[in-house]
Amino acid sequence: MKQPAAPVADPALIAAAAAILEEGGLVAFPTETVYGLGADAENPAAVARIYDAKGRPHDHPVIVHVAPGADLDYWTSEVPEAARKLAQAFWPGPLTLILKRHPNIPDAVSAGQDSVGVRCPSHPVAIALLQAFKGGKGGVAAPSANKFGNVSPTTAQHVRDEFGMDAHDDGALNGGEACSASALAMVLEGGSSEVGIESTIVDMSRLATHGPVLLRPGHISAQQIADVIGMLPAAPDQAAPRASGTLESHYAPRTPVAMATAAALADTLPQLHAKGVKVALIGHALPAALTAHAHAQRVLPADPAGYAYGLYAALRDMDQTGSGLILVETPPQGADWLGVNDRLRRSVFGSAGIIASLLQH
Repeated sequence: MKQPAAPVADPALIAAAAAILEEGGLVAFPTETVYGLGADAENPAAVARIYDAKGRPHDHPVIVHVAPGADLDYWTSEVPEAARKLAQAFWPGPLTLILKRHPNIPDAVSAGQDSVGVRCPSHPVAIALLQAFKGGKGGVAAPSANKFGNVSPTTAQHVRDEFGMDAHDDGALNGGEACSASALAMVLEGGSSEVGIESTIVDMSRLATHGPVLLRPGHISAQQIADVIGMLPAAPDQAAPRASGTLESHYAPRTPVAMATAAALADTLPQLHAKGVKVALIGHALPAALTAHAHAQRVLPADPAGYAYGLYAALRDMDQTGSGLILVETPPQGADWLGVNDRLRRSVFGSAGIIASLLQH
């Protein structure tokens, strides 16, 4: 599901954002996956501000974003030929490569590990920022621009909502100075993120011993990776590097979330309705008989790309409905839906048993 091209940022705003990064400040910017909370990847104090602003555990690494044509050898100590092939095939785009970190790169971005995640995004605003920052030779460390564990933002307004800002708080956006300490100094506008879920992460740092390992599924599938390098990525093993967005509980709104098949929904929704539970319903093929029992609803496209594009916005919108439960119709299974199902599995993890609990009251 191809979305309209995002607008390119004003050069003056890009220059202002790059200056904030060079001074050690934080800038939120759009990528094709989700909006990122960026800092100078080579400035440990700036990277620490990301962790403080998000409330992010310090053992959870962040991804370094680089401009098109960036020198991978600057960031990594070893780049297997297979990794170069993947970068050539999918960059700029939603693929993160885990490689051996160069000794000159601070371990603040890798949570003390000897590996580093690197990605070149395709969003035009992200590219413009990365090309302006340090003349295109720097790297911007950026996890998603939200409080840790919350639903990732796919619009600039989502970012402002997360950090209690409005459009007038954007520091340099309105000619003001960058905020100090851990504060987010600027939010660059870039429309809705085209992909809508985070990048695919593949570990290439242990290629000789473990082959490629798929640490986080996303828009780029394991089969697409195999088509380029002739090896299908394996599932994560216990010794795999820690990577962004791979904790069991993640991507969660404040309202409890549960998943159920269409058949289970037909049985569960009327019972919850009879108990007076307000249910916000998200699905891809919701019959009228089900939606009659919902307090709010959102129907997403039945194709994986369209579903991914709308998923986080749907979770955020349903979180604002005053419902006691967000109930998601289980999406289709299969390789094309792996990224969507991964995010939903983590979203519901912290609400295990919620349906039974609500029905007992």
